[in-house]
Amino acid sequence: MARNPNTKNGGDKREAILRSAIKVFASKGYFNSKVADIAGKAKIADGTVYLYFKSKEEILHSIFDRAMDEFIGDGKKQLEEIHESDKKLRRIAELHLEKMSTDRNLAIVFQVQLRGSIKFMREFSSAGFAQYLELIIKTFEEGQKEKLFRKDLNPVICSKIFFGALDEMVTNWILSKKKYELRPMADEVMKVFLGGVMAEA
Repeated sequence: MARNPNTKNGGDKREAILRSAIKVFASKGYFNSKVADIAGKAKIADGTVYLYFKSKEEILHSIFDRAMDEFIGDGKKQLEEIHESDKKLRRIAELHLEKMSTDRNLAIVFQVQLRGSIKFMREFSSAGFAQYLELIIKTFEEGQKEKLFRKDLNPVICSKIFFGALDEMVTNWILSKKKYELRPMADEVMKVFLGGVMAEA
């Protein structure tokens, strides 16, 4: 029987398991990791993990759900204080890169481990990612109404291109042997996305 994660002790144990799982998945890979590895990293008995999670897959889902809930919640709150759509897009870009750069292990789990199978990609795409994409789409549509963005462009396609650019920045960052700040890449993405690549006449 699973313990109540809302109790203080239950919440602490659950959090410890999730933090440990992120480190284990990032270093060993999801498919090469065992529940015993996570328990060892969290310094608890193997059986204790099953008091909070039914399986290793549920742990991965919980990592994704928690991270997306925090990001989307924080994003919506911050966007409420911004009125111009182009500035909203910039803040989304900054938040995306800030979130990933604060925890390299989490970034590896998101960029590599969650994409380890078609099954995972389908499940996660229909979950938190859909909400995130909808946030970008809504912002782009607002910009079209404000006549900041071209009305002949498809908001869904533009939003996927925007996300794809940010996503690639994170992937390059975790694979690069060079150490550099990820957040400034938001400026480069916005420069291309809003200004295009054509030289001014």
